[in-house]
Formats: sequence, structure tokens, C-alpha cells
Amino acid sequence: MSKLNTLKPLKIINKLAATPKNEPKYATTVKSIDGSEMTLACPKMTRGLVALMNQHAVIGGAACHWGGPAAFAEMSSSIHAIMFKQKNANWFDQYNFVNDAGHAENGIYAIRANYGFDDLTFEALRKFRSVESKLTGHGESHLNPEGVFISNGPLGSGVPQAQGLALADKIIGNDRTTICLLSDGGSMEGETKESFAAIPGLAAKGQLNPFVLVISDNNTKLSGRIEADSFSMNPTFNSLATLGWEVINESEGHNLQKVHNTIETALDKAKKNPNKPVCIIVKTIKGYGVKSTEESASGGHGYPLKAYDEKLTAFLDEIFEGQTPEELSSWAQQILSSKPQAKEESAAAPSVKKEKVQPGFARAAIAAVESGLPVFSVSSDLQGSTGISDFQKAFPGNFIDVGIAESNMVNTAVGLSKQGLIPIVDTFAQFAVTKGNLPLIMSSLSQAPIIGLYSHAGFQDAADGASHQATTYLAATAAIPHVTTVVCSCSSEAQAYMTKAIELSKSKREAGQVADSVLFFYGRESHPTHYKEGLSYEWEKAQVLEQGTDVTIVANGPMVQKALKAAELLKQKNISATVINNPFTNKVDIETFKTELSKTAGKLITIEDHQLIGGMGATLVHELALNNIDFKVKSLANRGQFGQSAYLADELYSLHNISEKDIVEAATSF
Repeated sequence: MSKLNTLKPLKIINKLAATPKNEPKYATTVKSIDGSEMTLACPKMTRGLVALMNQHAVIGGAACHWGGPAAFAEMSSSIHAIMFKQKNANWFDQYNFVNDAGHAENGIYAIRANYGFDDLTFEALRKFRSVESKLTGHGESHLNPEGVFISNGPLGSGVPQAQGLALADKIIGNDRTTICLLSDGGSMEGETKESFAAIPGLAAKGQLNPFVLVISDNNTKLSGRIEADSFSMNPTFNSLATLGWEVINESEGHNLQKVHNTIETALDKAKKNPNKPVCIIVKTIKGYGVKSTEESASGGHGYPLKAYDEKLTAFLDEIFEGQTPEELSSWAQQILSSKPQAKEESAAAPSVKKEKVQPGFARAAIAAVESGLPVFSVSSDLQGSTGISDFQKAFPGNFIDVGIAESNMVNTAVGLSKQGLIPIVDTFAQFAVTKGNLPLIMSSLSQAPIIGLYSHAGFQDAADGASHQATTYLAATAAIPHVTTVVCSCSSEAQAYMTKAIELSKSKREAGQVADSVLFFYGRESHPTHYKEGLSYEWEKAQVLEQGTDVTIVANGPMVQKALKAAELLKQKNISATVINNPFTNKVDIETFKTELSKTAGKLITIEDHQLIGGMGATLVHELALNNIDFKVKSLANRGQFGQSAYLADELYSLHNISEKDIVEAATSF
């Protein structure tokens, strides 16, 4: 075995904030293993702050996490006390801290506000998940380098990145220990399981610095109990010792004294023997502190209270066992007393019903099974968000949930397809086009088409932040052979195209032809069920929604609504706009575009919440140029930027200049 060379790193400034000089404002004490008394941030205060900061975000229109940070509160309290113990030294010179459980990041914010870390205040928590705050839905280093070293959000990525930090410290010669927080759901990811083997393997060869992995084990993921929905994680955890980990089991994950001593012991063991990493498996209760969320199948993954919810005070009182601190009680009363008066409903003209795009897909899949087709759904925990859960409820024998494992989900579907089934996979677009990308390529290579339902595309997952916002989904998939990418704007469109995708999979394959995988991308928010009465949703055809003479606006997905609103605004300026919905992004309907552009003197505007490079607009103008069609184009898209948290997608559209106002400006600038 060759010894690692010692390397001198680049001179990069570490932007992490310094060790806080003060103890937590709301604190409790425990005994350390050496017998001394140690001050820790109060876990109840962490939960109380999370409840209040979430309330502000919900009032703004955002969804939030509750169960995860509630489960991690004791572990995070202990780890921060240990990291911040030496007030005269930079904590980050002694420890790498990686939180793989991004859904618990708001608990980290709460603890650090309690310390005054990075001058963070309770007041600042009120802006959590807003476009004005660096306290994003998941930890993001690009916006909050003072608090986040490794960005998080997609589960499983943090563990191998923590592995890299420990390897780098060994190569550089740093005296530093890596601590990584992980959930049992995150332990289902392939990336994590690779590191379960690699970390002890490399450590045994003397190639890693001390490493401590802390797993919160509560048998719960977003959609329900892991063992009931998928399979038991106990065999995985039991294998860790065989792989080379020093495993410590802590059965009382909400006993702060025991948790703290267990973490101290683990760190001591890891530092004394860096060749054997330590894994603590901590039994926790997701949603701990509130009985209703503790008993919920999802552990109260999402914050259970509504905006200005009268149950807020009782929620806090339950967390604090009837002893809610005055500061938090007053805060709650401020929230409740600021509830705006309900507006009187005016007798407005009937409008088109609004709903999410998601139900259309489930309706089509249900109808397909009812007609006798072998449709089978493979999920990876997000079926409630993607919309396919309605199908699974209708046909509980026609689906499995493989757990939080997107790559495994798509690969499983490939096997189903080869055996003559019509498999549907579903997850957030960001996870699909990253973790599920290579399996998708292999699907095409194996002539095993699948149907993908990939929701929360673009900036539609506003509150969760950049890690969840897929802005490269077309660039990552549209060029794969035998793949059709469809960006849906409404539920009627979704139902029609899903029906056709299932029919094509059957007809082409039974005729001995190669059928495309069809990937549907769509948003999170509600939209009109349709945009034009009597519209026929023809496969691989663009839809002309408005006819004009001055400019052609091309959009898809949630941008269709923006384009139609812009057309109304342009009418007020005596500018007549054609609006085209272009759902089939990599199957350009040249004839329709040629005809419509000829009516508007070739003036073209494309708009999308995707990166400009590799997006719908780029593909369209390339095809137009190849077909010698005269046009002048202005493209509104993401210009090479990550997103961030915001209460609503509209805030991000405005920030990135892809709103209806920007369409109007582009049109008037011709």
C-alpha cells in the first residue's frame, strides 16, 4: 500500500463564522464523561424556535419541515456545544460539520440563533425561507458561506462529501475531525451505501482523518414509515460493523444527557483510532415534542400548522410542557394578532378552475389500468408530491416504493419494461435528472422505455431552495436518444399526453418498434385546468393559444400563464401577440412555428424557468435556423445562476427577469 503524499492546499479563505463567545441564551447543563459540567443549547428551545420560524414562512406561502429538526434537536445541541467549546479557537479548525439531513437545517439555524452565531438573531429567523434571507429551506453554501460549508438537500450526498473532507485533512495534515449527521431515510441512497463501505475501508488503510457519523433512526421518511412502505433498514445498519465501523447504539435519542455522553465517547474513540470510523445509531422519534406529529405516519415531516393557526400557542405549550418562555409566548401572540381581516368576496365572473398539474397524470394511469394495460408505478418516497399517489391508492397492488433511492427506482423500472410492463417512475425533477440520469441512458440503450413524472421543475420548488430547483432538466435529458421531453402546463394537458404516452408504449413495442421513454416535467403550484376551450392535445405539436400579428411568445409549463398575461398587457400598448405553448421541447413542431412566425415578421420571444443553455428556447431557435426560417429572437431564461429560497415562485421569476413584465419589455424593445 502506497502512503498518501502530503500536499499543500490552495490559499482559500474559509468563510465560516467564528466560534461564538457566548453560551446559548436558553441553555441547559449536562455532565461530561470527564465529570465536568457542560452548557448546551436547550433542545426544547430549538423546537420552539423552529415552530415559530416555520409559522412566518407558512404565512408567506412556503411549506416547511418540522419532524426532522424535532428529531435531531438533542444530537445537534450536543454536537454544537462540543464544536463551540473552545471559545478562543476557530471551531472549524477542529471540526468539519456536515449535515446531510437538509430537511433538519432549520433546527441548525435555531440552535445557532440561540448562540448568536454569525450575529444570527431570533428576529432573523422570522425571514426563514424568504427571498430576503440567507436562511434557505436547505443549507446553501453559495448564499450562506458563514454557516454552511457543504450544501445539502438531496439526501445521501453529504456522506461521501464528508468522506472527501476527511481524506483532504489527511492529505494536508490537518488535525481535524469530521462529524456528519444523517437520517435513516438518507441511508437508503446509493451514494450513502457506497460511503458506508468506502469510509471504513479507506480509514483502515490510514487514509482518513477521524470520522464520526451520527444516524437518526426513527423508521420514518417523508411519505410514511420506512419498514411498512419499503423495507427494514435494520439489516443495513447491522452490516456497518462488518464493513469496519465502530458502531455505538443509543436507544434514548431524546435523553440529552445520554446523547451527549454517547457523542463524546464516539469522538474520543475516533480521535484515538482514526483507522476505525465511528457510527452512532440514535433511536429518535420524528416530530418529537408534539404527540400528534410523533404519532403521524410521516412524523410530521411537514410543519402541521396553517398560517395564523390558533393552535400555535398550544403547540408551543406542548413542546415546553406548559412552561413556554415569555419571549416565545409573546412572539406567538404577535403572529396571531397580526392576522389580516378576511376580504369580502366580490361577485366576479366565473373563471377556469385551478388545480395542480399532478392529478392529470394519475387520472390517465388509472384509466389505462382500467382498460387492461399493465401499468406499474415505482416510487422513491415522493408520490404524494408528484401526484401518482392517487393511482397507487386506486391500485395498491400496482406499485412499490423502493425508498429514498432514485437511481434504484429508474433501474427497477428498466427491468419491468424489459419484461413487458409499462413502468412509471416519479420524483422531483432535480433528483431525477441527477441521480436518475445514468439509469435513464441505460434505459434507452436497453430499449426499455419508461414514463417519468418529474415534478417541482424550475423555480416551482421555491421554498426548498437551490438544491431542489431543477434548472438544467432539459439540458440533462433532451439529448438522450429515444427520449421525449414534455413540459406540462395544466392538468388537462397532462392527462391527454400521459394517455398518449401509455398508448404509444404499448402500440410501438407490440409492433416491434423502439418506443421512446417519455419524461414529463411540471411544477408545484396550481394553474388553470386548461388554457383554451376545445383544445386538441396532439402529440409532438405546439399549441397556438392566442393569435397575433406583432410578436410570437413561446412558453411552456408554468410560463404559459405568464405569456398569456403578458399578451393581455401588450394589448394595452396596441401590440398584438401570438402565444404558443411548446410542451415537446426536443421534438420541435417546425410547421407550426414557421406558419406563426411568418405572421409576426419573425419576431420571437422565448421564456422558460430553465437555464438558457440547453433549454427549450435554445433547442427551438437552433431548429428554426437549421430549417432556414427567418426570425429575430429575445430569450428570457436563467442566465447561469442558482436559485434560492423564496415563499413563492413568482418572487424568483421576478429576481431572474422571467416575469410577465419582462416579456412585455422584450416585446416593446423590438
